[in-house]
Amino acid sequence: MSHDVFNQLVDAHYTPLYRFALSLARREADACDLVQQTFFIWAKSGHQLRETAKAKTWLFTTLYREFLRGRRRDQRSQSIEDLPPSAQDVPSEDVDHARRLDGQQIVAALQDVDEVFRAPLTLFYLEDLSYQEIAETLDVPIGTVMSRLSRGKAQLRKLVARLEAGRSTEGGIVEFPKINKGGVNR
Repeated sequence: MSHDVFNQLVDAHYTPLYRFALSLARREADACDLVQQTFFIWAKSGHQLRETAKAKTWLFTTLYREFLRGRRRDQRSQSIEDLPPSAQDVPSEDVDHARRLDGQQIVAALQDVDEVFRAPLTLFYLEDLSYQEIAETLDVPIGTVMSRLSRGKAQLRKLVARLEAGRSTEGGIVEFPKINKGGVNR
């Protein structure tokens, strides 16, 4: 692979890969390391990819696998079956409410979503990958992608609702003492 082709690949995919890595790792330094490792692996073995149109999916898949490899080194991965079913106690989506949400608030709440759900949510909503591309990236069936997206959205809704509830009480509503007609405080 020529130096120019590699530079074009980095220019085209660095930012989306970094955003995905940051959503997974939650720390800038770790995200940078993941992206750098992904491009290093591409430099070593990317030439083996037969269809260059699949470079984006290959890069996201490689980054995700590197993230998982690092997680396994640090701790055992949490299984989706071990997670509590969260979709059951979530109210239906309020479209008007969703329009009022702040983008930064959503991104902040996304960082608290379980990693198994955060990855597909990030790939779908922030990186615009299709279900098929997400399935290939995460190496899971499409049905699993749809299930994780559904459960992840439910978990994200709950987190945003908690953030909003906390924000509404942060204003510090102060009640004035009630005064009776005689001017005496009760």
